Amino acid sequence: MPGSHSRTPPFHTVLVANRGEIARRVIRTLRRLGIRSVAVYSEADAGAAHVREADVAVPIGPAPAAASYLRGDAIIAAALETGAQAVHPGYGFVSESAEFARACAAAGLVFVGPGTHALEVMGDKIRAKAHVAAFGVPTIPGAAEPATGVAATADRDAELVAAAAALGYPLLVKPSAGGGGKGMQEVHSAGQLPAALRAARRIAAAAFGDDTLLLERLIARPRHIEVQVLADAYGAVIHLGERECTLQRRHQKVIEEAPSPLIDPATRARLGDAACAAARSVGYLGAGTVEFLVAAHAPGEFAFIEMNTRLQVEHAVTELVTGIDLVEQQLRIAAGEALAITQDQVRLEGHAVEARVYAESPERGFLPATGRVRSWRAPRGAGLRVDAAIRAGDEITAHYDPMIAKVIAHGADRAQAIDRLDAALADTVLFGVDTNLRFLRALLAVPDVRAGAVDTGLIARMPALPARTSAPADVLAAAAALLVHGPANPAAGNDAASPLYPFNDAASPLCRRDDAASPLWHLGDGWRIGGAQPRTVLLSVGEGEPVAVSAPPGGVADASITCARADDGHIWVHARGETYELRPWGRRELLERQLANLERPAGSPNPEVRAPMPGTVVAIAIADGDEVMAGTVIATIEAMKMEHPATAMAAGTVRLQVAPGERVSRDQLLARVHPAAPDASGDEGGRG
Repeated sequence: MPGSHSRTPPFHTVLVANRGEIARRVIRTLRRLGIRSVAVYSEADAGAAHVREADVAVPIGPAPAAASYLRGDAIIAAALETGAQAVHPGYGFVSESAEFARACAAAGLVFVGPGTHALEVMGDKIRAKAHVAAFGVPTIPGAAEPATGVAATADRDAELVAAAAALGYPLLVKPSAGGGGKGMQEVHSAGQLPAALRAARRIAAAAFGDDTLLLERLIARPRHIEVQVLADAYGAVIHLGERECTLQRRHQKVIEEAPSPLIDPATRARLGDAACAAARSVGYLGAGTVEFLVAAHAPGEFAFIEMNTRLQVEHAVTELVTGIDLVEQQLRIAAGEALAITQDQVRLEGHAVEARVYAESPERGFLPATGRVRSWRAPRGAGLRVDAAIRAGDEITAHYDPMIAKVIAHGADRAQAIDRLDAALADTVLFGVDTNLRFLRALLAVPDVRAGAVDTGLIARMPALPARTSAPADVLAAAAALLVHGPANPAAGNDAASPLYPFNDAASPLCRRDDAASPLWHLGDGWRIGGAQPRTVLLSVGEGEPVAVSAPPGGVADASITCARADDGHIWVHARGETYELRPWGRRELLERQLANLERPAGSPNPEVRAPMPGTVVAIAIADGDEVMAGTVIATIEAMKMEHPATAMAAGTVRLQVAPGERVSRDQLLARVHPAAPDASGDEGGRG
């Protein structure tokens, strides 16, 4: 295998300063190398998978949970307490912090990453762009503002507005710090720019602690290509080919692959040379990624975007096509070993495609989702790899990024890799939390995706995924059988002990028990003189109407259909590669719904403004009592490092129900819009 080293572990103990799937990924390599692993965790992550898998785990702070992993002092104290020699930062959090790297060095710890010079130069997009341009690396035209604190925000905004007029539209507003597409705003006219600047600054300040911005020309239908580099302390710099990360939504990568179907060997060599030049320009050390935009109509024309001075989420596709463990390379380089790979030893074998599984609701505009994972079953098969952040029973909160797993497939060619990935996504079972699994399969089926003719706007042009309002008959029958009979027949493979088939009769609104009564009342089998009769339950899918479903007396014998009941009482069913969430209805609930529908005239807009997702109210756009039009933004909700507006569906007078800074749950009432000025009998009195 390329990059093989001696069997001597580079360190005896390494602390992993991260969480979720990347922490588990790093721990996996540490275990393989015989290195003791130390995990750190926030209060919210006390029971997380990475905590259970590490050899040692140390708490580093209470809620707000996300801030815990930014506490460099607590992380370093945990490393010293546990005898760690090195700190692996994963990605995100402190992975690109020069201040944290310096603090590690001062404490006698090895930071598994580049030196502070590389972190400082490449961590500032404005500085990085000017720096690499001086070394002959092509860049995108743009404009930057002075560093934070040089001028008031209004003055900095004015400079960017003037620069935008000179550059022309469309433009991309980008935070100078951080990465992952967070805070980026597309601007297509001068009128959109002020709001885009405010939003970008707010997100950048919250996510990175730095609201400095820059502008870049927005390239129409570009391809996003990045190159993986490795560099040691002895001057060796090599690249491991490119990855294509063009399939993005809101500047967040969704599908990645290696190699790119667009890039030929000659262009690959030129891209690799440019990436290595960027790395050498800052004396780079370890694993890093240099990102480029490439014109789809002219692949030979590319421009530097940024350099990520850390491991990337999509590093798995490079590992599968090269056979090189990038985490091991990071550790050995950090320990002072020379690269054991030369450029001519790097071979790209076959093709790899990765899909990011997010806790989100595609049918609700991809809003982040939260909840408890009732069941989790990763797919298995030839050429598959799954890097997951979760296990059954884990709670998905609004504190962190919504990515919960990566499913990666490797094949002899691109077509086989995509087919394997699609089959793997179909075989993935995740109950209790909305995910984008259905959307990922729809994306892979798009003819242009299959053909490799993609651009960064493809997902935005896709038709919205229609919300489900019904389910096949056997899915309804399986849900009804679970409600009425509990877990399916063990002979069919649905063992009651299986985590996919839990059922608590006492929790069912249809199976209330009185322990003093005869046990005959507990059977729930619909017995009548002349034999058992089928039980009927009411079920709905999404916003669909409740329907009456008869539970098969003997349960569902199809072992390929799996189902479970979530904490909220909803039934989740997986059948033929699709997942369905069904809501049981009681007779009283149904009557209340029918009465509510009668009270509101047919076709009239909903006067209630509700939270589109759980999160924090970061902005209120209007004052209580204001007159608004339909479509007016009432409030902005932030969760999982993303912001989403809540808008009025009707025109009228607003009565607010929340204030800035409040935590809200999904569908919580934010405001009511009254069609006319409220009178004494109808005024609800603000938040009353």
